[in-house]
Amino acid sequence: MTVYVLGVSAYYHDSAACLLRDGEVVAAAQEERFTRKRHDASFPSRAVAYCLREAGIDAARLDHVVFYDRPVPKLARILETHLATVPRGWKTFLKALPLWLESRLWVAREVERELGVEREVLFTEHHQAHAASAFFPSPFERAAVLTLDGVGEWATATAGVGHGNVLELTRELRFPHSLGLLYSAFTGWCGFKVNSGEYKLMGLAPYGEPRFADLIRRELVDVKADGSFALNLAYFDLVGGERFTTARFDALLGAEPRAPGAPLREVDQDAAASIQAVTEDIVLRLARDLHSQTQERALCLAGGVALNCVANGRVVREGTGFEQLWVQPAAGDAGGAMGAAFAVWHAYLGQPRHSEGRDALNGGLLGPSYSSAEVEQALREAGAVSERMAAPQLDAYVARRLDEGAVVGWFQGRMEWGPRALGSRSLLGDPRRPDQQKVMNLKVKGRESFRPFAPAVRAEDARAWFELPVASPYMMLTAPVLAERRAALPAVTHLDGSARVQTVDAAQHPRFHALLTAFAARTGCPVLVNTSFNTRGEPMVCTPAEAYACFMRTQVDVLVVEDFVCERSRQPQYRGPALVFEPD
Repeated sequence: MTVYVLGVSAYYHDSAACLLRDGEVVAAAQEERFTRKRHDASFPSRAVAYCLREAGIDAARLDHVVFYDRPVPKLARILETHLATVPRGWKTFLKALPLWLESRLWVAREVERELGVEREVLFTEHHQAHAASAFFPSPFERAAVLTLDGVGEWATATAGVGHGNVLELTRELRFPHSLGLLYSAFTGWCGFKVNSGEYKLMGLAPYGEPRFADLIRRELVDVKADGSFALNLAYFDLVGGERFTTARFDALLGAEPRAPGAPLREVDQDAAASIQAVTEDIVLRLARDLHSQTQERALCLAGGVALNCVANGRVVREGTGFEQLWVQPAAGDAGGAMGAAFAVWHAYLGQPRHSEGRDALNGGLLGPSYSSAEVEQALREAGAVSERMAAPQLDAYVARRLDEGAVVGWFQGRMEWGPRALGSRSLLGDPRRPDQQKVMNLKVKGRESFRPFAPAVRAEDARAWFELPVASPYMMLTAPVLAERRAALPAVTHLDGSARVQTVDAAQHPRFHALLTAFAARTGCPVLVNTSFNTRGEPMVCTPAEAYACFMRTQVDVLVVEDFVCERSRQPQYRGPALVFEPD
């Protein structure tokens, strides 16, 4: 009999749902894509409804429901640490208490209320869910596993080994000593939003000098040879208020924190470069020690720190001992929903795992898709002027428009799982144009000029353009652009000569691969600029209607939704809401 397992993550940031059918992923999605509220932390009722709809079942058919976290131990940790900082910490705790009393502490009740059926709710530990999301969907029969984030219940990092359907975590670091919180402290100090602006800090780092790195190691964090570490808590305020840092932290760096939206300073750039260098050093030490302990050839990563693609790239290039790497594409809290579901299937139910070298996420295309009839109806209702084209004609047409300098909104198939656009909800451009980054920012993204755009390359061409020893299907690795190719790829080569690469496999992404092939046939370049189809401050588009609205609210030149093409010059005047860039 078919068994359905629903995994849920919620209440902190990036809530999500994932549904397994006999151990195979049917669907997975973040709640933000449906509510249009970025990093939505609410119960993922819309994401759950989508997963059930994709499977063709209702909630009564679910065999198991699992939550990615243990609320009682987490509350105990929060209470204990806040009491330790009375009166300052107690005030913060009382402010958060209503959220706990309303929903966070009563997850089982909330699940039953949202699903409309009575179901026993299972719970995994936070880092168990991260680790399960890293190993069980990976293509490896056995691998070392490393998770790093801010904090779960008490753990901030775990390490161990997965083999078959068994996952053994044998080592952990505990709160308050957290690499994720250390990085977030610098994120907030540099004026970016914690839990969403860390990737900006990573993008800013190459513009600075790591002149604070030794100071950080000497004063802020004591790093051991095996990668374990301890924070000097005199410099941090992890429980008492909105800031993670203290006046002593400011004095150490010789400056006040940057106000959000204020001009970037040299000290911000140097702080970013410094904490990035320290973070990479810790990750490399942890990876080397884990390899020495396990002697495994492959490594699986998850947790919010695993979204640091620069550190990930160094893990596979710089002698950690690991030959292969797989990173959960939704490495943060969203991925906990998937990991919790896999943990139930393999650990709780004892079901065997048949990896057979196969990535269980099939390219990460696990969200909604829309038929040509649905697209046609949505475009008609929006008043769009479109032309329908067969795939070969469409690919050749889009390749020509890209070659002419057009920015293209590309909407194909199922929506991506995780924060990276992978060729289903993407904005595309010509990487050979020196002004392409400026043009794309001006026309649609409205984001900071220091943030690089990423390249998508056909998998078979990746090593001819990038120093990339392994595949990077989820855009989770940064790699150097080959020196002889940098002049040919100015739009995606970052200041330090690197790029966050997506390798596109024809079997997993046939439509996107075909477009890259058409562009290569026309230009000799199998690479495209690939960034998420959204404006700053909003989630990636999910539906055809949202794609058309984003197209019309910006200056994107061409919109492709499945087999329909819309040219900006042919569209009626847009009468919808004006574009307003919300803060990230």
